[in-house]
Amino acid sequence: MTGCDNAGMSEKPSATSEKPSGTSEQPTAQSNRATPFSEAFKRFIGEDWAPYSSEMPQLLPAAVAASTRRQRVSALFPGDRLVIPAGDLKVRSNDTDYRFRPHTAFAHLTGLGTDREPGAVLVLEPTDSGHQATLYFKPRPPRDSEEFYANARYGEMWVGMRPSLEEMSHLCGLTCAPIDDLEAELGKNAEGTRIRLVPGADEAVTALVDTLRTSTEETAGLDTELAVALSELRLVKDEFEIEQMRDACAKTAAAFEAVVADLPEAVRRGRGERWVEGVFGLHARHAGNAVGYDTIAAAGDHACTLHWIRNDGDLREGELLLLDAGVELDSLYTADVTRTLPVSGTFTDDQRRVYEAVLAAQQAGIAAAQPGATFSDVHAAAIAVIARYLQEWDILPMSAEESLSDEGGLHRRWMVHGTSHHLGMDVHDCAQARLENYRKGVLRPGMVITVEPGIYFKSDDLLVPENLRGIGIRIEDDILITADGNENLSAMLPRSSTAVEAWMAQILQD
Repeated sequence: MTGCDNAGMSEKPSATSEKPSGTSEQPTAQSNRATPFSEAFKRFIGEDWAPYSSEMPQLLPAAVAASTRRQRVSALFPGDRLVIPAGDLKVRSNDTDYRFRPHTAFAHLTGLGTDREPGAVLVLEPTDSGHQATLYFKPRPPRDSEEFYANARYGEMWVGMRPSLEEMSHLCGLTCAPIDDLEAELGKNAEGTRIRLVPGADEAVTALVDTLRTSTEETAGLDTELAVALSELRLVKDEFEIEQMRDACAKTAAAFEAVVADLPEAVRRGRGERWVEGVFGLHARHAGNAVGYDTIAAAGDHACTLHWIRNDGDLREGELLLLDAGVELDSLYTADVTRTLPVSGTFTDDQRRVYEAVLAAQQAGIAAAQPGATFSDVHAAAIAVIARYLQEWDILPMSAEESLSDEGGLHRRWMVHGTSHHLGMDVHDCAQARLENYRKGVLRPGMVITVEPGIYFKSDDLLVPENLRGIGIRIEDDILITADGNENLSAMLPRSSTAVEAWMAQILQD
């Protein structure tokens, strides 16, 4: 909390100094700024508060679909105890934390999004008929407890009112228990029950589970199998997820419009990439949870750096702005859209020439994104167009066919990345899925992928004609595979060069 002394309390703990993972609470490190609370204050702070509301919250919409997902996971691992942590707060600097974002597997199986719930753990306990799901988390303490007023990570005075066990149960439709009970519950029948844990989600929970395992020979394999299964569970989106993706794309389109409206200001102020990033981030934070990934606001030659997130350059008339950004909803579903925009509102002839080549490649990729096609077919269709244009422009030092062969690949100098990835709660969703189900997998209705070819002519690339150097263009849309083809979820944003120009002109005129 900037500018606010933690007067009368312990310094805000680091990620390892206090951890509600079922292990015993550790005392926080004392700050040289802290002053002790008097006994009179301790008595006084708990008095004369209005009672907490007895009205229970509504079930989160995502929690309904999460119940079905848990049943699917349960069927995959009968008899095994499954441990899915949300993860803990992470230190940004000294005694300040990053904003919390739960582990995707935890959010997907509980329906909890946004900042819920640091230190929580979902446990699927095996039963004769499947699994019993219990959510362990740190509920709010009574107001006369020290945590209420003296704990900067969890205290109500510092971070707001936390839910009770009953309130959390109503939110997510799960049986809930205090996190302090976790260690004892996991220890029950530890020798007779295999435990599978989502790896890398929470160090303290991992350490706890490791102490309970009787054999570590197959531990990594058990956990990897769980991680892969939970990742592949998200390959095909359910109806709730598809509607969330539509909403995320619509909100992202609105944020793109806001950026275009403010382009003159971004040019005028200097360091315009930061201005663009800020405008998009403002709309993302207001419309949803935040941005789904660090915004790429790349002007001029910066657009030729694929993951340009420094965003410290100027916007100049006559140059291009490559904006790759997405709004993440409170449910944590994110869009991922790229448009390359002429800062002045009009493409130059050289810019349009490259832009139309990228657009043709994207159209070929989208056309290939059909049910029954393989994921790699999309890339093959798009990159064939890129290679053909590079050959026509005498840039490619071999034929397009030779370059597209396994022994070639020279076209990748100007488009080194793949054309697509799965999209959902993670911007690169389902990343732990098996090769045969991802890159070599078959596209099925309900999958959401990006199609995002590009051409990047760096300013110091001597193989590129001088008039094309410094031009970097990518066009990206979010594509839902349907039973009879596909749906472009981000189609509300224009794609052709003339449509982009007309769209920008209308926004700037208004």
